[in-house]
Amino acid sequence: MSNLYQIYLISDSTGETLDRIFLALKAQFNNFNYKINHFSFTRTENQILKILENCKNKKKNIILYTIVDEKLSKFLNNETKKNNIPCFSVLGDLINDFSKLLNKSSLNSPSRQHILDDQYYKKIDAIQFTMNHDDGNAINDVEKSDIILIGVSRTSKTPTSIYLANKGYKVSNIPIVNKYSIPENIKKNKLNKCIIGLIAEPKRLEEIRKNRMSSLKETGRQKYTNLQKIREEVESSKNTFLKFRWPTIDVSRKSVEETAASVIKIYEISRKND
Repeated sequence: MSNLYQIYLISDSTGETLDRIFLALKAQFNNFNYKINHFSFTRTENQILKILENCKNKKKNIILYTIVDEKLSKFLNNETKKNNIPCFSVLGDLINDFSKLLNKSSLNSPSRQHILDDQYYKKIDAIQFTMNHDDGNAINDVEKSDIILIGVSRTSKTPTSIYLANKGYKVSNIPIVNKYSIPENIKKNKLNKCIIGLIAEPKRLEEIRKNRMSSLKETGRQKYTNLQKIREEVESSKNTFLKFRWPTIDVSRKSVEETAASVIKIYEISRKND
């Protein structure tokens, strides 16, 4: 494919930051054909030379990188100029500008964001908690949750919970299967927790559920994918959320990141009102 761009994401750490930045960048362009080539923990000149050797065998190369070591960063830039390869530093100018603004020298230490501090262990604890409290499990200690997500099947409860856990929030998610699905202590909310209902358009849920059943090669659960039954489920869940005055988020056209951002906003408002 002649219009295929080879995107090289070169990082001196895990590459997670670079992945997210490229994700935001590519979203601004339609019909952008590309293939990503990941190179994490790149910390030597020899590693860079091997990557550039790979580039020579391909066309339409673009390099994005996060390398905090100035000497290595300059080496990469010099080598890419020799080979006429577009090369962009994602964090370099920002770190320098912050250094000037704060009147402090940067540490220039790779993986600094992954340091094993209290914040790191808090995130790990949140992930473990959220995994244990997925899909209505371990409901007996739900009071330890920061956020409780409730909704019918396939309303993105689990992926949203895991995403939030990676940001340090302890999340329980509870599926609405019948009128007994939600525990009484949550209905009364004596725990004063941030409870949020997730809803979706019935037609959208029908598509998702059918795809799910197809991937599992299951054909016996007719009610699960019946549009009329789904409409009744969604309407019932809306009435429940309205009855208990729980804020709701329609996830129909939202990505997990967008849903999580809305959850965090509601959570922060609820904390201010405590």
